[in-house]
Amino acid sequence: MPFQDVIQKHFVAADQTSFNTTMTAVEAIFTAKTQNLSEDENNKYGTIDETNKLMVNKVSDYSVNQPALRSPDVDWTEFAADGFDRKFLEASILRLQALTQTLIETRRLHDYDNFQNALVDYKYTQYKADTQAGTGFDTKAAELKQFFK
Repeated sequence: MPFQDVIQKHFVAADQTSFNTTMTAVEAIFTAKTQNLSEDENNKYGTIDETNKLMVNKVSDYSVNQPALRSPDVDWTEFAADGFDRKFLEASILRLQALTQTLIETRRLHDYDNFQNALVDYKYTQYKADTQAGTGFDTKAAELKQFFK
C-alpha cells in the first residue's frame, strides 16, 4: 500500500443512495417553507445585526415575562413563531456548514491521493515508454506530458 494513500475510508454505492434519499427528504422539508430572494429583495430586507438581534431578544423576553407591556399591534403568536424558526434555521445552517467543511476537507484528501497515485503512474509510464517503445506507453507518456510545464 503506497504511502501516498492518506485516506482509505471509502463510500460505497449504498452510502450514496442513502445520502441522496436523505437529502431529498431534507430538501422536501425546507422547500415548502423557504424561498430565495432576488438581489433587490436581499437589499430591501438586509440582515439583522447583532445589536438588533439583542433588541429582538429583549422584546421577546418582555413579551413572555411581562405580557401586559406588549403592543396590541404585534401578532405575538407570529412573533414567537418567527423567533423559533430563526433559531431552528440558524442551528440547521451551522450544522450544514460544519458538514460542508468536513466534506470539502475529506474530498481534498481523496484528491491528494488521486494526484499522488497519478504521479506514480506517470513515472511508471515514462519508465516503460523508455524501455518498451511502441507498446502504448510512449503515447500515454506524450499525452500526460501536457500536464507538466
